[in-house]
Amino acid sequence: MQHEHSTRHHTDTEHHQEEPIEQKPVNKPIDSIYFLPAAILLGAVLISGSIFYSTKQFITKRSADITQLSGNQQQAPSAKAAQAQTPPPDSGSVTVATDDDPVLGDKNAPLTLIEFSDYECPFCKRYFTDTFPELKKNYIDTGKLKMVFRDYPLPFHDPLATTEAMAASCAREQGGDTVYFKYHGEIFKRTKSNGQGMVKDELYKIAADLNLNANNFKSCLDSEKYKDEVSKDIAAGSAAGVSGTPTLFIGKSNASGNIEGTRIVGAQPYAVFKAAIDQLLK
Repeated sequence: MQHEHSTRHHTDTEHHQEEPIEQKPVNKPIDSIYFLPAAILLGAVLISGSIFYSTKQFITKRSADITQLSGNQQQAPSAKAAQAQTPPPDSGSVTVATDDDPVLGDKNAPLTLIEFSDYECPFCKRYFTDTFPELKKNYIDTGKLKMVFRDYPLPFHDPLATTEAMAASCAREQGGDTVYFKYHGEIFKRTKSNGQGMVKDELYKIAADLNLNANNFKSCLDSEKYKDEVSKDIAAGSAAGVSGTPTLFIGKSNASGNIEGTRIVGAQPYAVFKAAIDQLLK
């Protein structure tokens, strides 16, 4: 906010009465005659100098502020520029197991995508909202790609992230992979992320909304039946070099259940996945 300062210069006018003509003139010393005008002149010079200095300082400061503001505006990247600065996918090939985790899509699809994810990770949520729908429409639903979801809850998002992972497995217990991915989707849609995205009761509500058996679901989740399964996924992810979420691997499917996957780290835009998948489909 620009603050404008103004200096008001007040001038006092002195009124002197003329001496009567008949009054005898007084001989004043020369110092007395010139002292008052000289003092006034000196004062005027000092005031003028002060005003000039203050004005100069003000102008200099404003110029610096404007320059700094301009610099900040130039340094602030646009949304597209920020996206362009996103690191490219890891080009290394890594052996990763699909294990017995839930599969979305045709199990005989030529390509497999394995996702290690955390339900409370805001970047995983962004991937789910911004990138996954296009992947599903163009590759999973067309039979070119199947997706395997593996849990990788981060310690600073626990205990909720692990509880959500177990809840999705409890849903799978009742309705298989189809229900698992419906439940999985609802968690990402409803959570606010960062380890405090929802209360545990909301996990029961999702189950009720999907018409799951409430008592069986609650018993499964409260017993932490699938906690070891979650730990197994974390160990597999760490062995494959996962250190953050989401981390995804894309490779050609084979009968062994393992893939030689190209690693893609982070909530990358759809174009990054498209390029990797199209290259593998050639």
